[in-house]
Amino acid sequence: MTRPPFEPVSERDIRIVSAQLGRPARDVVGIPARCACGAPTVVATAPRLSDGTPFPTLYYLTHPVATAAMSFLEAAQVMVECTELLAADAEVRAAYERAHRDYLADRESIAVVPELVGISAGGMPTRVKCLHALAAHSLSAGPGANPIGDIALERSSWSPDVCQCPDYGVDVPDPADPADDDTGGRA
Repeated sequence: MTRPPFEPVSERDIRIVSAQLGRPARDVVGIPARCACGAPTVVATAPRLSDGTPFPTLYYLTHPVATAAMSFLEAAQVMVECTELLAADAEVRAAYERAHRDYLADRESIAVVPELVGISAGGMPTRVKCLHALAAHSLSAGPGANPIGDIALERSSWSPDVCQCPDYGVDVPDPADPADDDTGGRA
């Protein structure tokens, strides 16, 4: 778990994220959360993409098993339950508002994008729109940082503590990248 500033991203990380996404990774500024094996689970994406597009989702869930687990929860109407919880519980609502402000502060520590002022991700601060984004925030900022992201992770069949990574096919060591080694980063 990390928040900005992030450690430099390795070429191996970019290869794994690209394999996870099924497309080239773009504008990755950090890897704030990793699987137990060390593979990226969440990427931090620049608030303004290199093509000039504003991009509000700083914390982006990329791990395929984690994203599938969040999609399952969304299909099971967990977002509806969480929205009802926000309406009924003042403490959860206040914590979600704090999560929104913290998310904005993290993103703005990288760059302030005028088109994104006040816009975070996942529906914060008033609704629950995307469990993927909220879980990514919780994984990055740590337990207690986002109450709805925490609920999603607790209810999920996936855990960052147990490696369920597929073979991403990227473990041909790159001699130019000191982060690459003969084990491909796996223990």
